[in-house]
Amino acid sequence: MTGHTELQAEAYYDQRIATDVAVSPSGDRVAYLVEEYDGVEDERCHGLYVAPTDGTESPHRLTRVSDAGAPAWSPDGRRLGFVAAREDRTLRLGRPDDGDEDDDSPDEEPRPQVWTFDLDRGGDARQVTDFEEGVEEFDWSPDGERVVVAARDPTDDQREYLDRREEGGPIETTRLQHKRDGAGWLDDVRTYLFVVDCETREATRLDEAYAAGSLAPLMGLQPRWGPTDRIAFVSSRAERPDDTHAMDVCVVDPDGSNLDVLTESELQANSPRWSPEGRRLSFVAGDPENWYAPSETYVADPSTGRYDSVSGSLDRTVAAQATPEWVGDDELVGAIADEGRTRLARFDADRDDPERLFDAQGSYREIAQFDVAGGTVALCLSAPDAPADVYAVDVADLDAGPDADPLVRVSEPNDGLLDGVEPPTCRRVTFENDDGVEIEGVAYLPPDLDPDDPEPRPVIASIHGGPMSYDAPEFKFDYVYWTSRGYVVLRTNYRGSTSYGRDFAESIASDWGPREVDDVVSGVESLVERGWGDPDRLFATGFSYGGITTAQLLTRTDAFAAGAAEHGIYDFYSVFGTSDSHPWHEAELGVPWENEEEYRKVSSLPRVGDLDAPLLVTAGGEDWRCPPSQAEQLYVSAKKQGVDAKLVVYPDEHHDIGAPDRAIHRLEAITEWFEDHDPGREQS
Repeated sequence: MTGHTELQAEAYYDQRIATDVAVSPSGDRVAYLVEEYDGVEDERCHGLYVAPTDGTESPHRLTRVSDAGAPAWSPDGRRLGFVAAREDRTLRLGRPDDGDEDDDSPDEEPRPQVWTFDLDRGGDARQVTDFEEGVEEFDWSPDGERVVVAARDPTDDQREYLDRREEGGPIETTRLQHKRDGAGWLDDVRTYLFVVDCETREATRLDEAYAAGSLAPLMGLQPRWGPTDRIAFVSSRAERPDDTHAMDVCVVDPDGSNLDVLTESELQANSPRWSPEGRRLSFVAGDPENWYAPSETYVADPSTGRYDSVSGSLDRTVAAQATPEWVGDDELVGAIADEGRTRLARFDADRDDPERLFDAQGSYREIAQFDVAGGTVALCLSAPDAPADVYAVDVADLDAGPDADPLVRVSEPNDGLLDGVEPPTCRRVTFENDDGVEIEGVAYLPPDLDPDDPEPRPVIASIHGGPMSYDAPEFKFDYVYWTSRGYVVLRTNYRGSTSYGRDFAESIASDWGPREVDDVVSGVESLVERGWGDPDRLFATGFSYGGITTAQLLTRTDAFAAGAAEHGIYDFYSVFGTSDSHPWHEAELGVPWENEEEYRKVSSLPRVGDLDAPLLVTAGGEDWRCPPSQAEQLYVSAKKQGVDAKLVVYPDEHHDIGAPDRAIHRLEAITEWFEDHDPGREQS
């Protein structure tokens, strides 16, 4: 028993996670979303809020009855657009005309459309688009009178096929990339850019601006309308777009003419942004065949087609969900992954001379989201003891030192979440692995554990996915839940993790398993040496590549009392073609019919005969990244040889667990598994 209050699993519903910040053009207001949980409908939803960036007023909630996403301000700052699937309740006043009878078809679920709030006049949101297949993303024109949207546009034959599919008809495809996690089975319907008049809803299709490529369902077209009336977007223009992870930056006129493809299918490009005067275009790009190589910030001159990296010398990847934004005609501010932390950096648009910024952030706060406009930066900041809140800071204060505190707190959605529950303390720890390489981890300690005079506790090695990712000090419900029950949680930035440079990340290329195992085991051993961890009470869990590594751990070492492998791949040979990641697997391992030995070498299933530790295996029933058949193979192989094992499959879930009830079940199931197999746990 612990000597303090345990966080209850039901408190999961009380979380309210700030995300998707968008600063108004004048910099005086910020719009943002709050992810919430509907316990009655058992679903995640997002509310849209607006708040002044000076913190003088409480945030104002704009939406209540439907989900909202992708907030974006009109250029004059008067209107706020967003994407939502809402009923169009337009009033039809006066006497009915012939043909105005009620349509009996509103039983169908509404499709996502673009809606706008007029924040000067007030009132409810107004629907701007009306696409049968819905809208995926949008951006404003420079004059604010039009929007460019991405929407599917099926032909008549394709519509017949889609109707048959909805009625349970067979799936037919000729595409190599025939499915994508979260999107399901793919079809041949193209997504195009359309220019829509905000007043009349009249839409014009840009025939040459269409989505293509194996990553298109994941990345979208990402349209950006520039100040000189040209539209940038991303799409694969490779010869075999379904057989590559390359994505190109393209530019087109609003009438669909003058298409220019800037990048020639040599990069995986995304997130185009126009400079204020519209002369240049920035974007983020990585190597489509080597995901370990840091993604970089590029600046292009569309008039000449030339583009150059302005961040390559930093040897740090551009952080996900923190696209560099222009703060002048010659300067950008963005976020980078830097030694287990997301932090801000300044980029010179004319040369590769990046500069780290904002030491006032500190080492124990993590940037989850970022935006800048009108001289104001908005950040979603999270800390181990505090869920993400929205903060604002002047661009001029980004040079503030570590002792300064220029941040203004804008939102407080989680006040009261941890009332009565003492949060963990957090420590960055470093240690050497068996190869003599220094590795860093983030340790979350139970609130009643004195790091200087400790009593050893059970340890959960929580292993991140990717592997091209990294762990940073941040809030996560799981970690508070576990530390409140007396566990030490260790998150190891094993070799393969980003944020430590290309060489560190690339060291596991084409040879997955042994180095990650060495680093995680060395990490928990270092906690034992510090007196924080009990060597007989070590547990391991991880999701996606973390699940892959958990199985590698349990088949390569006997250090752990039990493990939980979540949504992973355990036989890369048999998964080829059933996972949506075949271009990545081929880039590193070749094709399985030519390199069977390489595929077997990186798989844990061939070593399952060495598995002794009790094993919980979880999977999503509709996971096309790490298909559920992989979990079944590992589970059955463990059971066949008498290993204590359990399989949990979440029907209808993709490569995540979205429904709150299932997220709570997952957390309780893992915790119960570890408790049931804890040799040091007191028996009641």
